[in-house]
Amino acid sequence: MKKDLSLTQEARLQQRLNPQQVIFGRYLEMNAPEIEDEVRRVVDENPAIEVVSERNGAENISEEGEFNETAEQLQMADYGNDDDMPSYHFDAAGGREADFSRDYADSSQQSMIEALAAQLPDLGLDELRQKIAVYIIGNLDDNGYMTRSLSDIADDIAISEGYDVGIDEMKYVFSKVRSLDPAGIAAVDLRDCLMLQIDRFKKTLTTKIAREIISDWFDLFSKKHYEQLRSHLGVDDDELSKALAFIKSLNPKPGALLEEVSADDRLRHIVPDFAVEVDADGHATVNLLNNIPELAIEQSFMVDDNVPGPKSRRDIDAAAFIKRRRDDASAFIEMLELRATTLLAVMRSIVKIQSRFFATNDRSTIRPMIIKDIAAMTGLNISVISRAASGKYVLTPHGIYPLKMFFNERPKDDADTSSHEILDVLAKIIAAEDKKRPLSDEALSAMLAERGYDIARRTVTKYRERLGIPVARLRKQF
Repeated sequence: MKKDLSLTQEARLQQRLNPQQVIFGRYLEMNAPEIEDEVRRVVDENPAIEVVSERNGAENISEEGEFNETAEQLQMADYGNDDDMPSYHFDAAGGREADFSRDYADSSQQSMIEALAAQLPDLGLDELRQKIAVYIIGNLDDNGYMTRSLSDIADDIAISEGYDVGIDEMKYVFSKVRSLDPAGIAAVDLRDCLMLQIDRFKKTLTTKIAREIISDWFDLFSKKHYEQLRSHLGVDDDELSKALAFIKSLNPKPGALLEEVSADDRLRHIVPDFAVEVDADGHATVNLLNNIPELAIEQSFMVDDNVPGPKSRRDIDAAAFIKRRRDDASAFIEMLELRATTLLAVMRSIVKIQSRFFATNDRSTIRPMIIKDIAAMTGLNISVISRAASGKYVLTPHGIYPLKMFFNERPKDDADTSSHEILDVLAKIIAAEDKKRPLSDEALSAMLAERGYDIARRTVTKYRERLGIPVARLRKQF
């Protein structure tokens, strides 16, 4: 067999990210607390980095990217003393009244399991039955519902404790657990949960009708077929209305009242990355908020390592170590400055496009804006802008908002209306509708068209779901 040997030449385009670009992208994605932690870590690990001075609060970076006075210094110059300054300035700077924590639960709160177990001694159970009750409580989900059968729990007890518990004994302890507070705990489903709560109330005509609705006509109730309900129950409109109002006052998730938010959630803070202030003339000022100190190369690492003369192996290794650490420190400091400049460029562009919102705090004034619009204004890559906006928040005198709120596409390519404006109008239309005859999505689309918003029915459905509003059938009220 004859083999042909030949040389071929081809051209291929490849795009590769160097390590510095990867690290920069990671730094861009970090929010204020994360980048502060990263700076502390790098300063601790790299002896070539020196903290020149601490920065408390916002950094104000000029268009050229040079660090100037902090926002706190500029604010103090404007107001003269602390008492004259609005409280949100101190909040933004992390000052004496800073409180961005938005803690979801107090650290002293008990978990659901602990709160229920603390009630067991009041039930008069012996030691074995209390252990069974603890096992049952341990099989409740976060909403307080049973997740497993009593026989399965009995098997767990037999394996772990060595006790063979009969099903009758399990049912007895289960009934005791279901008597704990809050009412509805240890229910097997929603209907059972509501029944447990109704049975705790004094028997009246209203509770009697409510119990019959849940026990016998739950499907009609869940589908809001109120006319059929009234017919089956043989009650008038007033009696049915009171019973329905009573049922709606019950808690479908009783365990949520006791469930402690995890430690991570309790410590989760909403910390703004930017602050925007608008003066009386409508001029907006953007500040980058963080507590990153001013960094520099440590003096001993600035020594010239190219000194002529004989060098030992130890001197060569030391010089290489100094150079490596100095280069790492210099690259890190430059990257932090580039990150700050990039973030400010993105935020300033957002403020320029959404200037009406920052001046009025009216969400309906938010204009259509996508990442490409910011890219056109800043000259930055789309992926850079996406990373810069991801997970970031901005502080305004009216509140704290996520940057993702300002990005929204046009409902139609030729429209200059944002989805926020349409959402606002749609919510108002639904709020004003006849609750006995809610509007269908087709009717909502027609009403929006009358107001100048030519939106397809499927788009109306998408916006309605985004607002968390159910379909017309489920919005119906008796």
